[in-house]
Amino acid sequence: MANVFDVAQYILKEQGQISAMKLQKLVYYSQAWHTVWADKALFSNKIEAWKDGPVCPALWREHASSFTVSSLSKGRADALNAREKKTVKQVLKFYGKHSAQWLSDLTHAEDPWLRARQGVRHGAASNNEITTRAMQEYYHSL
Repeated sequence: MANVFDVAQYILKEQGQISAMKLQKLVYYSQAWHTVWADKALFSNKIEAWKDGPVCPALWREHASSFTVSSLSKGRADALNAREKKTVKQVLKFYGKHSAQWLSDLTHAEDPWLRARQGVRHGAASNNEITTRAMQEYYHSL
């Protein structure tokens, strides 16, 4: 199984430099759709329902001081197997052309983020987890 840094490196290899927020959303959608298409998680790192949408804290700690990301000190793009690469490429084909704000707005309208944020005041910080089960249930229904 790949880790979030491997997935992020693969996204950066395919997309080039992108905003940190867009990287987070593309990682999230890669995880979500892999749970549907492969019936298992793409990586085991936790994703949380932050105020600006889904964020993987482990990845965030790697780029926290940067608005844009072109490379990371961790992860290897070639660590993904063919199935994992296929998932990420499909996600990039659909979501990769959209802005970070568009992706953030989209996640705010979808059940996994909304359910994880239940009971959290609008705009407040949260470290509530968006589970792979919640992702799979929602995205499988689409």
